[in-house]
Amino acid sequence: MATRRDPSIFIVSDGRGDTAAQVLRAAAVQFGRRRYSVTRRAGVRTSEEVVGILREARKARAGIFFYTLVEEEVRRTMRCASGAALVPTVDILGPCFTALHDRFKSERGATPGLLYALDRDRLERMEAIDYTLQHDDGQRPHDLARADVVLVGVSRASKSTACFYLAYLGIRAANVPLIPGIDPPPPLLALDPGRVVGLRINVERLLVVREARARNLGRGGLDPISTGARSHARSSTRTA
Repeated sequence: MATRRDPSIFIVSDGRGDTAAQVLRAAAVQFGRRRYSVTRRAGVRTSEEVVGILREARKARAGIFFYTLVEEEVRRTMRCASGAALVPTVDILGPCFTALHDRFKSERGATPGLLYALDRDRLERMEAIDYTLQHDDGQRPHDLARADVVLVGVSRASKSTACFYLAYLGIRAANVPLIPGIDPPPPLLALDPGRVVGLRINVERLLVVREARARNLGRGGLDPISTGARSHARSSTRTA
């Protein structure tokens, strides 16, 4: 735990500050167990904000600034104002911009938070896949309200397959089996009907799938989980 005697380091970023924080940790770990305090200022987009943070840092006697800023005017303000205040800074992106400019022979953009925007789709897919894994086949019905869509239908109607495809697209999908004689879970009935999709399947096709599953399980005949008879399969399909 840091104390007032420990060095104070400011992280300033026009995004979330994760890049600067990671670089700081990677460097600081080489100094053993030396303690320091970190103040993070994220979403900094204007020169006025930079000046205000520098004033705050002077009062806190900050030892050093780690910053990731892309807009040129804001970067210039950071360089000039920190120099005037005699506050040392580490421009994490500056050398990278210079090296890539020389290699690419083109001017860079200046869009704050672009890295997070590029990663957002991947993060949303990961979150959706995790949600779908936890809510497959009627699991955790109390949490269905967080789903973007809930698929319902009889056993072997390809609900799970459809859910995982949707999850890959970043859609949180859950599925709930419909079983004759058993009421659907109350959280499902409480959902907006527009978020619930019923899957249907041809009766004969359903029987083929169930019989194939039963054979793969070494049971022979119909899968007893489903119904145990063709008439029951037809009834459950009509119910869905």
